[in-house]
Amino acid sequence: MANVLRGIQEMGSHAVDIYDYVLARADPRMTGYPLMQSPIPMSAILLCYLFFVLYLGPRLMANRKPFQLKGPMIVYNFALVALSIYIVYEFLMSGWATTYTWRCDAIDTSDSPQALRMVQVAWLFWFSKIIELMDTIFFVLRKKHGQITFLHIFHHSLMPWTWWWGVFYAPGGMGSFHAMVNSTVHVIMYFYYGLSAAGPRFQKFLWWKKYMTAIQLIQFVLVSLHATQYYFMDHCDYQFPTFVHLVWIYGTFFFVLFSNFWVQAYVKGKRLPKVDNSQCQNGTAVHSNGKRHEQGNGISHGATNGSTCHENGSSHMGKMKKA
Repeated sequence: MANVLRGIQEMGSHAVDIYDYVLARADPRMTGYPLMQSPIPMSAILLCYLFFVLYLGPRLMANRKPFQLKGPMIVYNFALVALSIYIVYEFLMSGWATTYTWRCDAIDTSDSPQALRMVQVAWLFWFSKIIELMDTIFFVLRKKHGQITFLHIFHHSLMPWTWWWGVFYAPGGMGSFHAMVNSTVHVIMYFYYGLSAAGPRFQKFLWWKKYMTAIQLIQFVLVSLHATQYYFMDHCDYQFPTFVHLVWIYGTFFFVLFSNFWVQAYVKGKRLPKVDNSQCQNGTAVHSNGKRHEQGNGISHGATNGSTCHENGSSHMGKMKKA
């Protein structure tokens, strides 16, 4: 028994040593930012998110009517448009439009104004992923449970968790290209959401819904191609090549997933959700041709809650995704 206890103590001691080693390698400029002192608070937030969207939320809403949330959703979506525009601008000004080569760009570890500007926008990008957890919360509160797919939850959980480590160690350099491109896409995505949530009078401006997936695919191609450069360079002094590998894997992995979605939804037509008449009559807009368009966030990571309904209650348009 004594040997068992001693073994447990040694394992605990080794775990503490590893944890301290991991934290010791952090970029010292990040320690003053909220939620960046340790991975524990960030991990706790994501665990609470998963607990709510997978268990607590659906049970709380089981015997309640769905919330409409039109006003909050409009404010939320357009606020994220503004935030994403600001993030893209800051990425450009802190390196990508000024001193970066768009090839092998090392992290500026100095305390120069531009380097600190990059640190700030890197953290802000990560924090925007925490804000975007509200996408799923809105689904739960509006009882759009069919939209909470595996891909949706996987993306919303993985993105903030992995990017926390990226910001923690490597705020800037060639690894931040992915963040800048992602924020650019989110300007378009959340603008679509805002128009969709604003009501039926804006439906005529949403004809480009199908192309949201195409925009995602372009995003993943750009990210993967940029990271691929690393493997063909004679020399690259980027300090954290592990993150380049992860970005390449991430871009390629999601390109495959979204390509499969495109084929299933728009080529084979196998992912057209069925919507009953009661859903079509709840918060929908009726057009002169008899089609009804549901209001709300039209696109999500892995699904849409903006299906089109006919008089017979069938769905006309497939689910969409966002990254």
